Amino acid sequence: MENLKNVQPVEAFDWDAFEKGENYGNLSKEELTETYDKTLNTVKDNEVVMGTVTSINKREVVVNIGFKSDGVVSMNEFRYNPDLKVGDEVEVYIENQEDKKGQLILSHKKARATRSWDRVNEALEKDEIIKGFVKCRTKGGMIVDVFGIEAFLPGSQIDVKPIRDYDVFVNKTMEFKVVKINQEYKNVVVSHKALIEAELEQQKKDIISKLEKGQVLEGTVKNITSYGVFIDLGGVDGLIHITDLSWGRVSHPEEVVKLDEKINVVILDFDDEKKRIALGLKQLTPHPWDALDANLKVGDKIKGKVVVMADYGAFIEIAPGVEGLIHVSEMSWTQHLRSAQDFMKVGDEVEAVILTLDRDERKMSLGIKQLKADPWENIETKYAVGSKHTAKVRNFTNFGVFVEIEEGVDGLIHISDLSWTKKIKHPSEFTQIGAEIEVQVLEIDKENRRLSLGHKQLEENPWDVFETIFTVGSIHEGTIIELLDKGAVISLPYGVEGFATPKHLVKEDGSQAQLDEKLEFKVIEFNKDSKRIILSHSRIHEDEQKAATKKAAAKKEPKAEAISTPNVEKTTFGDIEELAALKDKLQGK
Repeated sequence: MENLKNVQPVEAFDWDAFEKGENYGNLSKEELTETYDKTLNTVKDNEVVMGTVTSINKREVVVNIGFKSDGVVSMNEFRYNPDLKVGDEVEVYIENQEDKKGQLILSHKKARATRSWDRVNEALEKDEIIKGFVKCRTKGGMIVDVFGIEAFLPGSQIDVKPIRDYDVFVNKTMEFKVVKINQEYKNVVVSHKALIEAELEQQKKDIISKLEKGQVLEGTVKNITSYGVFIDLGGVDGLIHITDLSWGRVSHPEEVVKLDEKINVVILDFDDEKKRIALGLKQLTPHPWDALDANLKVGDKIKGKVVVMADYGAFIEIAPGVEGLIHVSEMSWTQHLRSAQDFMKVGDEVEAVILTLDRDERKMSLGIKQLKADPWENIETKYAVGSKHTAKVRNFTNFGVFVEIEEGVDGLIHISDLSWTKKIKHPSEFTQIGAEIEVQVLEIDKENRRLSLGHKQLEENPWDVFETIFTVGSIHEGTIIELLDKGAVISLPYGVEGFATPKHLVKEDGSQAQLDEKLEFKVIEFNKDSKRIILSHSRIHEDEQKAATKKAAAKKEPKAEAISTPNVEKTTFGDIEELAALKDKLQGK
């Protein structure tokens, strides 16, 4: 309490201002603000200043720059410096002294970039070697931290040889050269390869000056493509084309060489400036044709593997680099057009006969049909005229059916030799492709390798019997099955067909006979050779009228001699019994 007594009130204290919250004593608000500002650093937007780290968490770094408030920087901007700690001095870029929330906005990344931009440009101008930190991988290359700027290191600029594992460079500090700067987009491209190229250029000159065709050098497999292999000859690259890797066929160079493998190669050719060097690997070994068995000759049997297929034939590898062609015509005795794929496929092991052999041209033709006897050599014995066989329908034409009795033995059944009784307009009415058909050999054409065959000849000719049944003047029941402009086709007993012209289709009442109508018909013509029966319905009632007229005339003249009437034959039950066996036979067939 004593202490309280000794406290003296401030005489100049403005109680009214205190009540209003404006307790400034004798000093004005402006004076106090000016005094406070003098204790702080004067900063401006877009300026780079130094600050001290006051606290760190997972997301942010708080930096004191001596301003009235501390600034906040994203922790991501310090990823390159994992050792950052409280108390460290860092440079920051003032983006905004006070945002809407009154917060000081700083950027460490921009601070580094602002000062570094001049240094990067200077490095490009002076062709300087600078150090950079490889931060991470990106599409096509790496991201490198150079003076705080994120520069791009293309994959092709890491080393003079292709890089297969980019990850080994991450988090490493390396030397670089700045090779390109885009001022507009602030993009920087650096290269490590440029540092070692100058060194290698002199090595290249030394190697190239000593190159000669035919020279054998040791090289390292640098890159493998589908068309060849690039070889590093010690700073100079050469290409072994896929065709110069092996005397045999190579599907992909990986079958022959591996990456980083050391191999001997021979120089085949190079351009005037020796920039393109053609190398060979197979040339270091003798050509397989030169090592081919000297006793091998035409007619010998050999074994090989199918390596390439084409429609026209197959290439057979006898030994690596030694191939023969089996043309499709030498795969089978058949004359049908077929593709080689019908007989074999890539990878098949086959036996063949040597047909031609040219060691100078290094060519060989082979055949596999020669492993079987030619079926036409003993054709007269195996397929004698009159012999019967089962054939397979191969193809149709308007005039007949092409069939194959066995592979290589073809024949033609003429359309007229398919059936004794049916009138066939096209073979497809009688059979179908792929179907089996019984045939009889009619004729052999050995020169053209073709047989004339028949199908109807396997049965007796029913027209010999029909001749005795369908005699001229005989009457038979028939059904009209087809109406044409020129007349009608009539179905008769035993599957026989006849024909009647329109004037012979007039009925007794004067009307015309219609389709599917069953009537009696008189045979007015029978031709066995052309299998033709001409019929008439009209003739029946016309003859009856004539007969009636003559009979009436005879009654008026009783003295006259009796007029003989022609015998009218009809199909009798006796005839049907005679043909019973034939009918059964036809129906059975």
